[in-house]
Amino acid sequence: MWKDKLKELIYLLENSNVNEIEASFWGRKYRVVKKPAIFSGEDIPSITDDQVNIVESNSQQPARAKAIIESNNHDKILSPMPGTFYTASSPDSPNFVNIGDAVSKGDTLCIIEAMKIMNEIEAEKDGIIKTILVDSGQSVEYNQPLFELE
Repeated sequence: MWKDKLKELIYLLENSNVNEIEASFWGRKYRVVKKPAIFSGEDIPSITDDQVNIVESNSQQPARAKAIIESNNHDKILSPMPGTFYTASSPDSPNFVNIGDAVSKGDTLCIIEAMKIMNEIEAEKDGIIKTILVDSGQSVEYNQPLFELE
């Protein structure tokens, strides 16, 4: 049965512009990669204090840009796959987590529906939910930030 799910993931990967999918089925984690990414230290941009000050002093920059730069010191939980984001298992159920909740490694944070499969997304480490970056029912892409942890 898990082989069929893995075949569905491979099919999804081959027929999309997504490069990598990570999923967990029945206690096993799978990662399917189309083309592995290779980064050198020079490829990754960094934000200096001068750039932060420029953004803060420029009144034409939207407030969201300021918030993104200020929040770079928080850990982000990224979507392991494209799909539809849900904060609860059903519309009548309470959310898995809310802003300010303490979470432990392995706690369910949300569900991402991909190809009629409900995938529970779990916390990778302990922390406190600072921000929920996606609304329930919204489509998400691979590696899109979903939560910020303190």
